[in-house]
Amino acid sequence: MSQSFFFYDLETTGVNPREGRIVQFAGQRTTLDLEPIGEPYDICIKLSPDVLPEPDAVLITGITPQQTLEKGITEKEFLGVFDSKIATKDTIFVGYNSIRFDDEFMRYTLYRNFYDSYEWQWKNGNSRWDLLDMVRMTRALRPEGIQWPFSSTGKHSNRLELLTAVNKLDHANAHDALCDVKATIAVAQLLKNKQPKLFQFLLDKRGKNAVESFVSSQDMFIYTSGRYEGIYDNTTVVKPLGMHPEGGQLVYNLRHDPTQFLKMTVKELADAWQYQRDASALRLPVKVLKYNRCPAIAPLSVLDESTKERLHIDLDTMNTYADILDKNKTFYDKLLEIVDITHKDRQQIQLVASATDADTMLYDSFIPAEDKRRAIGFRQLSSDKITEDTANIFTDTRLKVLVPLYKARNFPDSLSTQEATAWEQFCLAKVVPKKAGYLERIEQLYVASGRTAKEKLVLDDLKKYIIRYFPVVSATGFSWRKGV
Repeated sequence: MSQSFFFYDLETTGVNPREGRIVQFAGQRTTLDLEPIGEPYDICIKLSPDVLPEPDAVLITGITPQQTLEKGITEKEFLGVFDSKIATKDTIFVGYNSIRFDDEFMRYTLYRNFYDSYEWQWKNGNSRWDLLDMVRMTRALRPEGIQWPFSSTGKHSNRLELLTAVNKLDHANAHDALCDVKATIAVAQLLKNKQPKLFQFLLDKRGKNAVESFVSSQDMFIYTSGRYEGIYDNTTVVKPLGMHPEGGQLVYNLRHDPTQFLKMTVKELADAWQYQRDASALRLPVKVLKYNRCPAIAPLSVLDESTKERLHIDLDTMNTYADILDKNKTFYDKLLEIVDITHKDRQQIQLVASATDADTMLYDSFIPAEDKRRAIGFRQLSSDKITEDTANIFTDTRLKVLVPLYKARNFPDSLSTQEATAWEQFCLAKVVPKKAGYLERIEQLYVASGRTAKEKLVLDDLKKYIIRYFPVVSATGFSWRKGV
């Protein structure tokens, strides 16, 4: 098969990929001309009883735990389809804010189920792209021919459902994964039709090597990111300061005079670099541009006078600020000190894998190559072949801990009495401490003004689920194997 896009979207139990789960996966393969290839995928995934979906998330998706148990397949079954039929050669995975959200949920799902978390996006000619920053940059630099939405407060907004609405694109059921996939493809078609040169430029610049080559050749360039001010369409001119030790480039936002920051100590700079809720607080205008995250970047030559005026880009002043930075190389050295201190602080937090935290430890270190090879064979094992001793084939402590969890989540009916008891106690330990606050949040949402009858039914189901599964803390466990 020649190179193709695979547009995909997820509905999840919450916003934290370390603890949340995918409950719906949808996707559609297309040609590079955005013509559909084959039928779309729309897969419901069973929710295991060690995870409580956030009530706010369930209200948005409308997907209750009961629905996943009735209609869904296990994570193992889903990944079998994903690995063999979706993550095929020369696939460009595309989503809307997928790099910061959907990709992370996919990585943790693959990790929990003994797949490599990264290969699907680079091996065999595969890659990834994200339309959100493409939309942001198009709005900033080439807005002609497209209607641009605003939020209810009058601020610029690039939410998918708003963008489709103002451009009269079909998006009948926002927050259903398959509907969102179709809407994302429609937006891609709109961008490609109205601004084909920018579309192709950013598509060509999606890869790590292409981004690094571009950044290293520029003294100043345009950078669009959600981290920058919405009043300027999230777009500014930046100056690369030097490499970040963990990959990428440190860049300075040239909207800000660097003089006051050059006088600061390392400690003062570190404090100014921290996220602060107070919008009036002094913030260090330095950002890490990560080469592997498809940043929306462009040369200064794309700026015309009307765009510079609309985005308040004063290149004369910005050139002056860039010259000041060029003459003060010690500023970059101070930033490296901050990065080094932060890195050492992270290294000091050494977690020992346990049943309660192994799921969240994907980024603690890379999986050893030998364990990756062993994982391929492990995934082929039938449930009766997965025993307590099976974990000993791995050297990585995290994988050892994940073995019984993998069996319980994917083959619950195969558990021995001893294994079932251990699994029940694990689920109780994960869920019961959250129960009181969870029910309280359901009640808060239920009585909120404007709540529809349909939403109340969803919240009723959610309440029934937790009461049925976790009625009390007791030695008898709960009825997770009997269904709800």
